[in-house]
Amino acid sequence: MRIAITDEFRKICEDIIKENKSQDEWAMIESDDMFQAKSYCGGYDADEAAFCFSYYDDNNIEYWLQVNLEEVKKIANKEVNTLDIRPAE
Repeated sequence: MRIAITDEFRKICEDIIKENKSQDEWAMIESDDMFQAKSYCGGYDADEAAFCFSYYDDNNIEYWLQVNLEEVKKIANKEVNTLDIRPAE
């Protein structure tokens, strides 16, 4: 399933870019809730080599998504406008 990228998620991606960390640096401080907003909660997962998030829709249904550092940059630069999500298991 795909959803439109919101300003809320784009801001998280901008915050990630502002940290100016490499993938190895993110791996050293991995966290599953470093970035939190109204509809999103997540952080970097070294095993996945990606930022993994829970997304909660308007009905509070949880979905999962992940984006790697390159995708984060593209989202922050408005080069990507949708995200792949899947129902939380």
